[in-house]
Formats: sequence, structure tokens, C-alpha cells
Amino acid sequence: MKIPELLCPAGDLARLKTAVDFGADAVYIAGEEFGMRTAAAKFSMDDIAEGVKYAHARGVRVHVTCNTVPHDGEMARMPEFLRCLRNVGVDAVIVSDIGTLSLVKKYAPGCEIHISVQSGIVNSVTAAEFYKMGAKRVVLARELSLEEIRHIRDNTPKELEIEAFAHGAMCVSFSARCLLSSYMTGRDANRGDCAQPCRWSYSLMEEKRPGQYYDITETEKGTYILNANDMCMAPYLDKMAAAGIDSIKIEGRAKSDYYVAVTANAYRGALDSLEISGDNWKLPEWVSEELNKISHRTYSTGFYLGKPENAQTYENAGYIRDYFIAAVVTGYENGMITAVLKNKFSRGAKLDCLEAGSKPFTVPADILYDKIGNEIESAPSPMMTVKIPFEREIKAGSMLRLKA
Repeated sequence: MKIPELLCPAGDLARLKTAVDFGADAVYIAGEEFGMRTAAAKFSMDDIAEGVKYAHARGVRVHVTCNTVPHDGEMARMPEFLRCLRNVGVDAVIVSDIGTLSLVKKYAPGCEIHISVQSGIVNSVTAAEFYKMGAKRVVLARELSLEEIRHIRDNTPKELEIEAFAHGAMCVSFSARCLLSSYMTGRDANRGDCAQPCRWSYSLMEEKRPGQYYDITETEKGTYILNANDMCMAPYLDKMAAAGIDSIKIEGRAKSDYYVAVTANAYRGALDSLEISGDNWKLPEWVSEELNKISHRTYSTGFYLGKPENAQTYENAGYIRDYFIAAVVTGYENGMITAVLKNKFSRGAKLDCLEAGSKPFTVPADILYDKIGNEIESAPSPMMTVKIPFEREIKAGSMLRLKA
């Protein structure tokens, strides 16, 4: 069985390094224009160059999104942007627009062309046609079952790579091509500026009775009739691999450094386990536990296992948030972890450690010191440096967590 590539999101340079350190095979990012997340942090060209250097030194690829629907004014600026991407060594450019595809071939000929999920590819004919146009990879629409993906794999050139989402937020519209945000707020979802009105609360009003709202509420705040659950395909990675998917993608360029670390580490552990176990594989329990420690909506399998049931949450648009970061490890010396505080905690806390390349483990803070070695009862101030005795070295950048 071929083990898929793990493709992780990075909203800025720090998150790129986190994704690389915690197990990504490839990362996808956006420059200051042309990406589908205007609210997310963006990479300057210097940041992209530094990120490429950091990733390539560790055997990790960098893909850059150019998947908005650009107008002519933006098209005029794209050639120089693409030249720069080529010059700094970006591995692939993700596009949805045919004109953008043609410009990548002209101005960044060393970069692979990946066709974005924004293109809504749901059949082998379309996928094969993009291959003829120069695409190395297609990112399939989320509205496909594993059987349909297998059929696309069997009926497209073997050289064409297939990428599909495995984890993260889902869109109520067809593969993110939504007009609701533009209609209601003037913010165009197809140009990276979605206001996410699908997460808002709604009430029912009959046409001839303006101002009279009928009670369809799940809670006192209303009903979230468009609110899609999040996707989690971790238990089915073997089936994704068997369907011929070459790359599994984690959604979340706007998500936190912590989200990137947890998802990269968990899916890396799951894929490594799959490679070892083969046909006898079962998702390690710790991976499931980890994916429940990040902020998320109720999980579902989307369309992969057939038409989704219970794929929306009507009660609220909020996230499940059960854990928070207490501190980040900065070093280890003389049997002591040194860490910088993110949230206060007290002596006696049982800290849950997320370390790159490891299953989570417990760090008991039975004794707690300040940075100059004075024993303290609690660590009350953000950015305060603390020291915790521990039996072995922990990598810098590891995260110490507590249950909320």
C-alpha cells in the first residue's frame, strides 16, 4: 500500500516551521495576494524564501496557493509574483483559474501545477483534461465518495497525482464556491474573503407576514441550519490510501500554531502506523484522543462513506475546546525543563506534553521554580519563565497542555 503524503497548512512562517517539525511531508501557504484566506496571516516573499529554505533542508515540500478568481488588475501583477516563487524554489503552485494556470507555465516553469479544490473536480474527464493542460496534481472536490475517487484514479493517467482533504472545516456550499457571503455582506468567498454566514443563527419568516418570526429554534439563540460539521478521516486513512489518494490535506491556514502541531503530529503518527501495520491497521487510540484536544466542531466523514447523515450542527456555531496551552518548552538543562508561560497554572498540575515525533506524555509539575531557581506555588503571569524537574530532555518547541 502506498502511504499518502501528509500536506499541512501554514498561515505564517512560525506555523510553517511547526508543521515541518511535527511531521508534515509538505506544507501549503499563501503570499500577500492570490490566496483564498484574506483573514489569515500571509507570507512576504522573504518569508516564503526562508520557509522554502527551512522546509527543503528537512526534506519537506512547499506549495503556494494562487487559487482566487483574479480580475485583470490582479492578473497584471501575477507574472512578477510567479517569477519570484520560481526563483525562491517553491515546489508547486495551486491554481483554480485557467488563465492563472497558463501564467504559471510561462513565468514559473519549474513549479508543479496543482488544481485547487475551488475548481470542483468530481469526474475523471475533468481531471484528465487538467493533466493535458499541464497539471501535476488535482485536489478533488469534497463531495466525492471513496468509490468515486477510486473510479477517478482508475480512469486518469497514473502520472496525475490525486489530493483530497482528510481533516478540518467543511463548507456548506459546493467545494467552497459560495455566493451567500457576497450577497449578504459584500465579501466574496471566491476571492478569499468569506464572512462565513453559514455559521450564523437563522429564524423563519413567512413572506406575507414580515417581522413575524416563527420559532424553529434549537436553543434560545436560534437555529444554525447551515452549520456544517468538521471532517475527520483519521480512522479511514487506509481506505483513502486504497482509493488511490496520493496526498491527504489538513484544512486550516487560518488556524493556530497549536492546531497545526496537533494535527501534523497525530496524522504523522497515524500514517506511520499504517505503513508498519498494512492490512491489519487500526487507528492508534492516542491519535483519536489528540484530535479531540484541538478546537473543533463535531466530527463527521463528509461524503467519503456515502451521502452524509447528521453532517450539520443546529444548536450552535461554536467549537469544542477542551484543552489549552499552559507553557511552551524552550530548553532543558540539569534535569530541568525551561518553559515560557502561556496560561497560568499551579504546582501539582499534571501537564500533558505534545512533543514532535512522540505520543503525548505527562509532565507532573510537582515542584515548580521561577527562572532564577526559587520554588514557587504557581505560575501566574503570561510570558513568565518557569522550570520543572523532569527525568529526560524534552525538545524545544514542545507544548505543555492542561484540560480546560
